[in-house]
Amino acid sequence: MILAGLTLKLASYGMIRVLLPILPEASAHYTPIAFTFGMVSIVYASISCVRQTDFKCLIAYSSIAHMGVVVLGTFSNTIQGIEGAILLSLAHGFVSPALFFLVGDVIYSRFHSRVIKYYRGLTTLMPLFSAMFFIFTVANMGTPGISLN
Repeated sequence: MILAGLTLKLASYGMIRVLLPILPEASAHYTPIAFTFGMVSIVYASISCVRQTDFKCLIAYSSIAHMGVVVLGTFSNTIQGIEGAILLSLAHGFVSPALFFLVGDVIYSRFHSRVIKYYRGLTTLMPLFSAMFFIFTVANMGTPGISLN
């Protein structure tokens, strides 16, 4: 939860607050490289996310993909891109730790497993948890109006 909620946001804050104002020519010069790394991390993390069978790994890989989008927005060198990167960082800072808490603490403490295929019928056992998990999952997907999007 600390990685997703704090450390990744510190890196995006550093890019926006320190890198862009202090080194504007260097950031403009290295924008194609940053775009390449951002796109590769989005594609690779998304493909890895689809192949996961563990809930925690799935959330972690989706976090990496979201930070790739933040890198793209930050290095777009436009106001809309930077504002979008800030908004996505804030939304991700609330949603991702909540998902880690729901999966890592609530589910794992009850069932001692994080394998996705073992959780059929969870709605009948834990209806409030299922509703919260659904809301945070939809917010993690970037549905407008759910998170800060």
